[in-house]
Amino acid sequence: MVSRLQRRRALHRKLHILRTLTNSESVKKSSIIMDSLLYVCKLKLKLEAIKREYSNLMAIKKAYLDLMKHNHVPKEVKVEKIGENFIVRVRCNKGENRLVSILEAFEEMGLIVRQATVSCNYYFAMDAIAVPQNPQQALEARDVAQVILKATEKQAVEWQPSKA
Repeated sequence: MVSRLQRRRALHRKLHILRTLTNSESVKKSSIIMDSLLYVCKLKLKLEAIKREYSNLMAIKKAYLDLMKHNHVPKEVKVEKIGENFIVRVRCNKGENRLVSILEAFEEMGLIVRQATVSCNYYFAMDAIAVPQNPQQALEARDVAQVILKATEKQAVEWQPSKA
């Protein structure tokens, strides 16, 4: 008799929990169960809609990133001479060894890079301040710009370690 009463109370407690979770106002056991099933079906539909929306957003993100990869950035090399300093701004497509070839061009011209900011997120970008090693060296901004432009056009050469 006690176990029967305990089972009835447990069932009543579980039905009460179902009523509160599903916001059901039914009193009958069968109606509460039907409301619960309906609630679960609605949750499944909401979950499927969220999954569809998520997959659509991921597809949009992938398409956007692919578009950014193939985005063509016009080559831009600007050089200003302020006193002895050269302010250099370079923008171009990403490629292997872009920075290395530009720094080698600076070295060949006898310029020392005092400060530089480089970014390679979607394209290669560099802002630098360079000064000549020899202050008597007569360099013009136009000459520096031409050398850097040639350096950005260099084909990437595979680096191989020297055998010593």
